[in-house]
Amino acid sequence: MPMSSANPIAVVTGASSGIGAVYADRLASRGHDLVLVARRMERLHQLVHTLSAAHGIAAHPMQADLTTEAGLGRVEDLLRTDERIGLLVNNAGNGKLCSTADMSDADAAATIALNVVAPTRLTRAVLPAFLKRRSGAIINIASVMAFHALPVTTLYSATKSYALMFTRGLQEELANTGVRVQAVLPAGTATEFYDQAGIPLSAFDPAVVMTTEQLVDAALAGFDQGEAVTLPSVHDTSVWTTYEQARSALFGATQVGTPAPRYVA
Repeated sequence: MPMSSANPIAVVTGASSGIGAVYADRLASRGHDLVLVARRMERLHQLVHTLSAAHGIAAHPMQADLTTEAGLGRVEDLLRTDERIGLLVNNAGNGKLCSTADMSDADAAATIALNVVAPTRLTRAVLPAFLKRRSGAIINIASVMAFHALPVTTLYSATKSYALMFTRGLQEELANTGVRVQAVLPAGTATEFYDQAGIPLSAFDPAVVMTTEQLVDAALAGFDQGEAVTLPSVHDTSVWTTYEQARSALFGATQVGTPAPRYVA
């Protein structure tokens, strides 16, 4: 990969549009060189040209379908071998909004591959170098659907719950190592996701949909503030604190070793 700059490299998946493209722009403005990963090479070339000219950074397009072994393996190899990589943004994701019974096998497999398998493998690929240097960061784009499911979001919500729990577990693993992991949980955001998901963005109340720029700027503000979990649309942080405390209390209540009296005759 012909990049000789001394800048740290950020790898952004799903970078050809939407949230990924805005992350690319914001990270370039912060002095990161970029590796932009997506399937649509024409869009990547255009973005690389725009960001290089605007920010004076080096950017490299990498065409890869992360639902395939070949595409995923190519990005893994990069993450394992380029020591300048200091940030991984696991942004690529998809999900058909329909019932479990009506979803095609191909759509179900693609959602699991992109939302679960890809971020897991890419994270595992980059972690050894981060741990060796005791520095680096991973940003996992989850969703508020990580803790809520609708009749048309069953699989999508399940995969985003995985993203959140994967991040939370990593944060415990990586405490005091110098490696950071942030989970970002967007609510409604104006991206192409809805066109691919089967429900157009026009079906939603515009008042509850933020722009990709608003989303990424808020997420990076949370990152700068050291947040472990960032909910860009939530102002009252006590709501999240209450949720976390309730979750912890519920887990604690399970640690008794005997059936609850209400189940014993």
